[in-house]
This record gives sequence, structure tokens and C-alpha cells, in this order.
Amino acid sequence: MAGAAGTTGTGLKDATAIVGIGQTAFAKRLDEDERTLACRAVLAALDDAGIAPGEVDALASYTMEETDEVELAKAVGFGDLTFFSRIPYGGGGSCATVAHLAAAIATGQATVGVAWRSRKRGSGPRPWKNTVTQLPTPAQWTRPFGLLRPADEIAMLARRYMHEYGATRDHLFNVALACRNRANQNPAAIMYDRPLTREMYMTSRWISEPLCLFDNCLETDGALACVIVSRERARDCRRRPVYVHSTAQGLPAQHHGMVNYWNDDPLTGPAWTAARHLWKHADVTPQEVDVAQIYDAFTPLVPLSLEGYGFCGRGEGGAFTEGGALEIGGLLPLNTGGGGLSEAYVHGFNLINEGVKQLRGTSTAQVPGAATCLVTAGEGVPTSALLLRN
Repeated sequence: MAGAAGTTGTGLKDATAIVGIGQTAFAKRLDEDERTLACRAVLAALDDAGIAPGEVDALASYTMEETDEVELAKAVGFGDLTFFSRIPYGGGGSCATVAHLAAAIATGQATVGVAWRSRKRGSGPRPWKNTVTQLPTPAQWTRPFGLLRPADEIAMLARRYMHEYGATRDHLFNVALACRNRANQNPAAIMYDRPLTREMYMTSRWISEPLCLFDNCLETDGALACVIVSRERARDCRRRPVYVHSTAQGLPAQHHGMVNYWNDDPLTGPAWTAARHLWKHADVTPQEVDVAQIYDAFTPLVPLSLEGYGFCGRGEGGAFTEGGALEIGGLLPLNTGGGGLSEAYVHGFNLINEGVKQLRGTSTAQVPGAATCLVTAGEGVPTSALLLRN
């Protein structure tokens, strides 16, 4: 007996859709606490979908989220919850929040899911400054030797990538510039009114060589959320549905966060593992993707992800950025809201919402006729990805 469309026989393919998105303002400092920001983003997403808070029965967020399910449910006015999950590894968990809810809804565990992330990183403390607690095991192999921050760890990978494949700072600038150009079109972006030039990039201060100021993401206060329902329910919602076509998480064998010490090839990160699963369950190929929202906490993650997700060959990620390839009208328009580098850094959740905007046709930097969008979570850590289509 044949199963319902999108479930038995076809897995999760197009079985669910994102029908609502919401966000707060983004800033270096916001006065409201993280819980209040979370509530505002969730209520905005539900209003966008035309769904009452009492209908929500599933939640997903990050293990690093400070607002817990009980607080959010009481404050917003949810009904009984039948599914809730948390995904670890910081920015690597962004797309997995949607993936977990899609799986729960497609299998009948819930009917209306909300994923969210609220963060006060701009005005809050830096996690690596806490020297009181014992180092986690992976950090014992990095921090005593000077790799204190994520920027230091990614800088080491970037230097190896430049040495082995001839990537240059101009290639990293291409990434930073594409994100800044899109932010300059987005009034909600922190860098909306601040253009970037090559001279500014090349003369900026080092953060962790070869990464300069503009190779690093913003420090942001803000919150975002989205609402996921079944394909059938999506037809009755307020906004045009954006279907969750394929999802994946990726944790490669012998992985060591950021630096990949134990891998045969440290430059073959979690993106490669996630990509194999993502494309295996998709009806499209990388070459058929119209626009991409690729996690950009640091510029080198973009060429590494371009290779991992199959847009170019090994070692070709730097060259792929040349000739305006990442701009509107290029081979692969990238991070069209400005990304973590120039819109806001909220652990990658703004990339999910921007992907929805592109497929609704409402982005401030709209790609004409966009029908498919790849959204990725953090490369360098156990990661996740979404393939969305309208």
C-alpha cells in the first residue's frame, strides 16, 4: 500500500514546508534580554504564518540557547508540546533545527514546529575567556599551543589551504565583498550603510593571520525564528510555502573540531559528509542551485564549503570566487542578506530566513526566478544543511 506523498518511499522530501519567519532588530547592543528577544522573533514568525501560538506542539533550537523550552512555552502561550530537541556544536546546528522538526512532523510526532535562536553575543561575554572551568578534551590539543579562539583555529586551516592550493587573500576578499554588497542592499543589516573596498580590506588589522578584521563575522545581539508545518497544512497558511526538499547532518570519522587534526585531509571537513547525504536524497544537483546561503563565520569557510557541497573541485574554491561569481548574476549568488559577515551573526539562523525570502521572492537582493536554495551550517564543526525549494 502506497504511503502518503513525501513520507513512505520518498523520506522527508518536500513533506514539510517553512511557512513563517521572524526576527528582531540586529545590533551590537540591544537592551532586552535573550528570552524577550526569542519571544519577539517567535511571535513574529507565527504571525507571518498566520498560526496561533496555542497550535505549536514542537520546538527545536541549539544546545547553546539560553532560553529553554519551558520559559518560551509559558511566555508565548504554546499548547502541549509533543516534540522538542536541541542540536549541539554552535553554528553547526542551525539547519538541523529545521531538519529535526521536519522529521517530527513528517512522522506524525507533531503538527506545528518552531525553530529559533536568540543571542546576545554583541554585548555578552566571549566563551573562550572563561579560564576557570577545565578545558574540554579537544581544547587540550589546541588552546595550550595558542589556538585560543575559533578565529585562530580557522586561520591555521586557511593558511594550509592557501599553501596547498594557491588560494589568496584576494579570494577571501571576494567572499567578504559579496556579503557586504548584499548587506548594502538590506536595511536590516548591521553593515547596511558601510561599503567595503579592497583597500579597506587589505589594510585592516590582523585578527589571526592570515585572517584580517573583515574575514571575521560580526558580534551581534538579536533573535530569529521560523515555523514548519506539513505540506498539506502549508497550503492554508498566510505565506507562500518554502518546501524542505532535503536535509542532512554531517560528522566525519575521526573529526576534531575546527582543526581536523586526525583526518587524513584536514581540509575535508564535515561539509563533505553532510553533502553526500544531502544530494543523495535530492532531485537536483549543485549545478541546479539558484542561490546559496553558506555559513560565513570566517571567509575561508566559504571556499571550503563550495568544494564540500560540490560546486567546484578540490582546491578550486578560491578560484570559484573570481569574476563576480558570488554576486547577483554570477555563478552562485551568495548570502544575499549579507550573511554573518555583514548582516548579523546569530549562529547562522539568518541564513535560513534569507533562504526563505529568496524563494518567496521578497529578498532585498532578489535573485530573479530563484527556485532552489542551499543553506549550510558551520563548516569545521559537526554540521547540517538544508535544500529548500518553492
